[in-house]
Amino acid sequence: MSIETLTDYLLQYGSIVIFILLFFGIVGIPSPEESLIFLIGVLIAQHQLHPIPTAIAAITGALTGMLTAYAGGRFLGYPLLHKVEKFIGLTKERWKKAEQSFKRRRKRTVVFGFYMPGIRQISPYFAGLTTMPFYQFFGLAVFGTVLWVMPFLVAGYVLGRSFHVNPSYAPLVGVFFLVVMIGWFLLKKKTSKKVENG
Repeated sequence: MSIETLTDYLLQYGSIVIFILLFFGIVGIPSPEESLIFLIGVLIAQHQLHPIPTAIAAITGALTGMLTAYAGGRFLGYPLLHKVEKFIGLTKERWKKAEQSFKRRRKRTVVFGFYMPGIRQISPYFAGLTTMPFYQFFGLAVFGTVLWVMPFLVAGYVLGRSFHVNPSYAPLVGVFFLVVMIGWFLLKKKTSKKVENG
């Protein structure tokens, strides 16, 4: 879908399409939703979208996606894993190791995983699979959703008010952010290896 087509849909259907896109962005294929949220902020600044309904639609769309993925992991995860584990090479030992790793970091993974495409899609499923208490997951998911949506929304709004931002440049925000996150991850990994090697 081109940015022009996406913008037309946003302007025509508003909050409905925002909710749907962010919902499926969480439960579906990983994509740079940061670009979408930034674009929404720009359109708010240009008085083409209403700020409050738009922000609510973005937050509730992402949060509903998180809750749906959690439910999927909680109630469908293990039966599905048992059916596909031999095809994906998932042994009991590998699963136990992955489960223990997630449990050690699950709080920060749910909250800050939003900032990493792929992790934000996997973390709610893992939370459900590892039977993370729902009240705990819900609180962290709400906090993480707001902490993720609002900065990109505000950035789009502020830049849209300060400069003439062409909506076609919005995808570059997601690409730039993804490159930054990959660079940060690689740097952290390199630093950890140096510490381990003394």
